[in-house]
Amino acid sequence: MDFSVLNEALASKSFDKIADICDNLILQVAAEGVPFQDEWPFTIHLLGHIYVDDINSARFLWKSIPPAIKESQPELVAAWKIGQKLWTRDYAGVYEAIRGFDWIQETEVLIAAFSELNTKRMFELLLSAYSTISIHDAAQFLGMSEEDVTNYVLRQGWTVDSDSQMLTVTKQAIVREQKLDPGKLQCLTEYVFHLEH
Repeated sequence: MDFSVLNEALASKSFDKIADICDNLILQVAAEGVPFQDEWPFTIHLLGHIYVDDINSARFLWKSIPPAIKESQPELVAAWKIGQKLWTRDYAGVYEAIRGFDWIQETEVLIAAFSELNTKRMFELLLSAYSTISIHDAAQFLGMSEEDVTNYVLRQGWTVDSDSQMLTVTKQAIVREQKLDPGKLQCLTEYVFHLEH
């Protein structure tokens, strides 16, 4: 089986493409009627869906994997634990599942990238949902120690009240680049021209 496209995506760290590549390959192989299950990179495929936050597809993939493969691949089971934690919105559990397994090198790169992306997603969630949050709760959401989370949010402009152990969220100003639509500019030009004449 030719996994060159998948290997290129992994090598170039194009992790957002992995789920689609694997989905297309599995459809292609299924259409050819070729047995593939023993050599299929189920862990990478599952993590590809988790990376792009497509937990429904990850669940369906998990359900379609034969029990014998699940039993013979502990890393696959460990990857699914991450998916389960995301499904139940156990944000602290996501990081526990990540740290709770000794990933092989190929998978470890993808796991590290997912962990970083998940931290960014969680930070954005905190930023939009809270005006204040306890240091403990923020540490749970971001998968960090209380000291690390305090340093992290301070770099993002938040403030810390040491007495109450609370963080005050500082909303960052949204800078929007205005794009000029040539069609609207033409319409405005014609309107001004009509007014002047």
